[in-house]
Amino acid sequence: MGEFLFEYGLFALKALTIVFFVIIGLAFFASIFSSKQKERESIEIEKINDHFESLQDALESEILPKAEYKKLCKDRKKQAKKDKKAQKKQSKGTSTTEEIKNRLFVLTFDGDMNASEVENLRESITALLTIAKPEDEVLLLLESPGGIVHNYGLAASQLDRIKEKNINLTVAVDLVAASGGYMMACIANKIIAAPFAVVGSIGVLAQVPNFNRLLSKLDIDIEHHTAGKHKSTLTMLGKNTEDAREKFREELEDTHVLFKDFVKSHRPQIDIEKIATGEHWYGSTAVHLNLVDEIKTSDDYLLEKAKDTDIYQITYEIRESFRERISTMLYDSCTGLLSKIYSKITSVTAIGNWVR
Repeated sequence: MGEFLFEYGLFALKALTIVFFVIIGLAFFASIFSSKQKERESIEIEKINDHFESLQDALESEILPKAEYKKLCKDRKKQAKKDKKAQKKQSKGTSTTEEIKNRLFVLTFDGDMNASEVENLRESITALLTIAKPEDEVLLLLESPGGIVHNYGLAASQLDRIKEKNINLTVAVDLVAASGGYMMACIANKIIAAPFAVVGSIGVLAQVPNFNRLLSKLDIDIEHHTAGKHKSTLTMLGKNTEDAREKFREELEDTHVLFKDFVKSHRPQIDIEKIATGEHWYGSTAVHLNLVDEIKTSDDYLLEKAKDTDIYQITYEIRESFRERISTMLYDSCTGLLSKIYSKITSVTAIGNWVR
């Protein structure tokens, strides 16, 4: 039985190796085929008022008497003509008594560990700053549990560009804005949050796995050389020293101080020592700690604004080229395959030891 399992393990390794080289071959041909393809960039602008009006119209057409609904539609058309006429006069510089609506630009940021959407956010902000005026407003629909410090630092810096132009910035948190997510949120002139939205987590976390003992058991030596006392602190493969651990903790503390100072500079009303413990709070509690300014969902905020404001959602997208999509797919496949090969090697080694 032991011999059968051993032979089966070797067969599985051979099969996985063949599949690995087939994938590499496909990657090579895909690279040649798609070398001339460029990534596609696009920007979309949607007037959210139209969406709200469409919902309202659908309900009114079903609920109201036909005569009343018909009159309502007629009145709206008249008002639309007046608004259009007023906008024309304003564009020509002619004075008018008609009231011109304010504008609200809506951006979204769905954050991951690497703040991958920062490039889309950067381009969206660059686009809106070409037309936005100080009397306009920007609303960011933010959702992020945080991630890498410098990535989220860049995302926060992009939001700061809006405030530097004296344009009012509001951040809405419906689900979560923690750690790096809150670093972005605190830039805003105003933060609104849903009652059970998670905010805060003003702390720094780092985890470093160490495989040194495993490698020692396999009789594998690791040589770790640096020029400069603190060029490297903790290592994943070599043996860590207490000195290196202490330096690593010191760097974490420096980052935490920088994070606290950043939040405090943008929200001076916060008791920073009280809330910078790494804890998070729900919106209904966070409002009492001055982490957020108001308890409200983004939906309610937009509905209120739609009454007297033209709302435009700006979405900038960088679509991956065919080559990049293939590369990502192959990378994921190869990573999974190597993981399987490693587990098979471990299984075969264990079987061999058991047979002996």
